[in-house]
Amino acid sequence: MALNFNPLLSFTFLQKGNHNHGHPKFSMSRKVENAKNTHKQQVLHSMPPHKIEIFKSLESWVEENVLIHLKPVEKCWQPQDFLPHPACDGFHFRVEEMQKRAKEILDDYFVVLVGDMITEEALPTYQTMMNITDGVRDETAASSSSWATWTRGWTAEENRHGDLLNKYLYLSGRVDMKEIEKTIQYLIGAGMVR
Repeated sequence: MALNFNPLLSFTFLQKGNHNHGHPKFSMSRKVENAKNTHKQQVLHSMPPHKIEIFKSLESWVEENVLIHLKPVEKCWQPQDFLPHPACDGFHFRVEEMQKRAKEILDDYFVVLVGDMITEEALPTYQTMMNITDGVRDETAASSSSWATWTRGWTAEENRHGDLLNKYLYLSGRVDMKEIEKTIQYLIGAGMVR
């Protein structure tokens, strides 16, 4: 099954080997098309001035209606809340139990989990794109503007999803993590094509 996320990259889940109960392991491979020919001239502005003004005019609305949904870190769930704790007695037993349950999960679900994790792990690309978008730009990466505060808060929220998926997939023993990690590195390194 090929999943095309970007014109520069094509990710393919390859079944290889046979896992217990007939579940194959998944691997991901990268196919790069002629990257030099797909880049256009650099875009200096992401939108026309009248659209930038729309985003600027929404700054106070974002502060009043969007930022209120960002929870303090101490009130948020963390990936470790859903996984066996490595410092606790019985950690290895809990991981073995989790692996037994993971063996019963259909391969299709693991394909989805891997795709979700890759999307979440590419957060540096998404945040970079938002930080350079006119009207919501965060040139210092520490701006106190409402848009910048929301972008950083959203990125922190999404990062927890990627961390949980990464750790679960690793502990499940059902996927080839090295191939997935290489795919993530290729994806982030390729950037985003507009």
